[in-house]
Amino acid sequence: MLTLVTGTTGQVGRRFVPRLIAQSRAGERVRVLVRDEARGEPFAELGAEVVVGDLRDSEALGKAVAGVDAVVNVAASFRGVPDEEARAVNRDAAVELGRAALASGVQRFVQVSTGLVYGVGRGRPVTEEDESRPGGAMWGAYPESKAAAERELLALDGMDVRVARLPFVYGEGDPHLAQSLMWAGNWAATQRLHMGHHADVAQGLLRILHAPGIAGRIYNIADDAPVTAVELHQLNGVEIPEELYTRTDPDPWLVIVSTDRIRRELGYRPLYPSVYAARAAGAL
Repeated sequence: MLTLVTGTTGQVGRRFVPRLIAQSRAGERVRVLVRDEARGEPFAELGAEVVVGDLRDSEALGKAVAGVDAVVNVAASFRGVPDEEARAVNRDAAVELGRAALASGVQRFVQVSTGLVYGVGRGRPVTEEDESRPGGAMWGAYPESKAAAERELLALDGMDVRVARLPFVYGEGDPHLAQSLMWAGNWAATQRLHMGHHADVAQGLLRILHAPGIAGRIYNIADDAPVTAVELHQLNGVEIPEELYTRTDPDPWLVIVSTDRIRRELGYRPLYPSVYAARAAGAL
C-alpha cells in the first residue's frame, strides 16, 4: 500500500507523516508532495518518497498520485490568506487532487477538513449529520471552501472518500496555542474553544485512513474538554483582560463537537483528553 500525503510541511502534516511512517507495516510506503525539495528532506530521511510540485499544478498531481493506493489530503490555506487563495487551495486544488486520484485508480481518499464547516452552534455539540450553516464570527473563506471541497469530493463516483473534521489543533511546539489569544482576547470570559492535540489528530487520521467499510463517512476529531477564553489566557501565562468579564458569548455552542461517532465506530480515545493532561505530560 502506497499512501500519498499532501500539506506535509504545515503544522498538522509535519507531525502526522512521521507517525504514519512509524506505524507502517511491511509493504506499506509513504509518499509526500512538497513544493520545495529541501523541505522534503526530513521526510526522505524517515523513508518517505518525495515528489516536488505544487498542489495547484495538474502535472505535479499526476506524478504525485501515480501508483498510489490512498491519499490523505492535509493541505490547506488557513486564516490570514486572501479569500481567492483559500478557495484555490482548499476547494479547487482539493477537488482536482480527488479527480486525479480517481483517474489514477486510487482506492481511498481522506479529506482533512475543519469543524468550522458547521458554522453557527445548535445549542448542543454538533454531530456529523448536522448541515453547514454559514454564520458566526469565525465563518469565512476558509471553512466555506473546506465545506465545498467536502461536498464535491464525496460526490465523486468510484472512489472511497472519507472526511476528517479537525478541531483547533495544538501541542508539540505548535504556535497555535499562543496564537489563540488573537481571538480569545476579544471573547467573553466563558466563550469556549474545542481543541485537539496533534497526537490525537494523528491517531484519528490513522484510524480513518485504515478502517474498512467507511466510504462516505465523516468524523469529528477533538478532545473531551473545550477550554474558555479565561483558560486560554491562563495556559499562556498571560494576564486576563478585565473586559472579558463584561462581554456575553454570542454563540456558546459554536464549533463544540460530538466525538461519539469516531469513538463508537473507530475506537478513538484521546491520548490527551484535555489540554491540562497534555501540559502535565510535557506535551505542549
